[in-house]
Amino acid sequence: MFPIVRSLAWIAQLVEHFPEEEGVPGSSPGPSTAMQQKISGWVQKYEKHLSAFAVVAGFIADTVFFERIDLWQTQIVFAAYTAICFITIPLHHWMESHEKASSRWRSIVPLITQFTFGGFWSGFVVFYGRSADVSVSWPFLLILLLVFLGNEYFYRSHEQIVFTSVLFFFALYSYAIFAVPIYTKTLGTGTFLLSGLMAIGVFALFTALLRVLGRERFLADVWRIRAGALGVFIVFTASYFTNILPPLPLSSGPAGVYHSVSRVPGAYMARSEPDPWRVRYLGFTPTRHVVPGGSLFAYSSVFAPTKLTTTIVHRWQWYDSVEKEWVTKSVIAYQIVGGRDGGYRGYSTVPIRQSGKWRVVVETVDGRRIARLPFIVEIVAVEPPQKVIVLP
Repeated sequence: MFPIVRSLAWIAQLVEHFPEEEGVPGSSPGPSTAMQQKISGWVQKYEKHLSAFAVVAGFIADTVFFERIDLWQTQIVFAAYTAICFITIPLHHWMESHEKASSRWRSIVPLITQFTFGGFWSGFVVFYGRSADVSVSWPFLLILLLVFLGNEYFYRSHEQIVFTSVLFFFALYSYAIFAVPIYTKTLGTGTFLLSGLMAIGVFALFTALLRVLGRERFLADVWRIRAGALGVFIVFTASYFTNILPPLPLSSGPAGVYHSVSRVPGAYMARSEPDPWRVRYLGFTPTRHVVPGGSLFAYSSVFAPTKLTTTIVHRWQWYDSVEKEWVTKSVIAYQIVGGRDGGYRGYSTVPIRQSGKWRVVVETVDGRRIARLPFIVEIVAVEPPQKVIVLP
């Protein structure tokens, strides 16, 4: 949060030292007028680049300071982002609708908005990225790229109010998806639909403010704003019901497949065969050597907000190379209770009968993938060397 405060203070200082506008009674050039004019000219010349820099600054700030999704500090930051956008976007809309509005604020207010959007996007990358593997979260990375490109393209055009309003609705919906479960202590379709209703309600108040502050300009763009918001709503709803959307506010912690897992007072212990360097450092699929009649254990830790209780599923699958499909061999479910920093820990075990490609999919009861643990099984006559490790 501290970089945010410093950046906003920098913006305020920049406003205070802008030169007085020509023709304003009582204005008087001081000894630093030449420097002030240089600063003003530089800001106007590189205004678009400063906007992009503000987005990047927001990314950096939140990546460093966001830790847990349910901390009150995190929720205050997101609430502050929401309030800032709720004020600055209509304020800029009002300035564009009134020619006599201060030109100095026309340069500063969009920077504040873009910095706030940067904070939103970085928070979404942090939390959505933790909630699922990259194959599920990649659409949000693509959206972030489009944000940067759209920001540069729409920055000075008449469409800016449409673009920023739709972005704000996207931010509202993204935030509501993981904020509502934190306060209701529930997950599921009903909670997701409630998140959508909350986002729509806040956005309705936002558009009402736009109408009050600049009726003529708003009416010219209202249908494009509504169409864009409807598009965002359809994308999120379709992503949820096709299980593309990560299961926020859940997130995956350390996980792996071992030869045994046991719980001892205060810790979990496992027996694991050493992995080669290409597995440890390059992410190659590990191999597990199993004797006939042996079993393997899947361990996972899943973070959930405090007091939230839900069910986690370990889905054990074997790849049938003849039929070219994954075959589910076992489905094991257990309950978790939220609140632990490292996540709620649990494990499952399955007897291994076939060699080849295997995977354990860690998911919610409604099929939302939290993590996937691929591995290769080789049936051997003698157990491989193993070491005992303490699981995080």
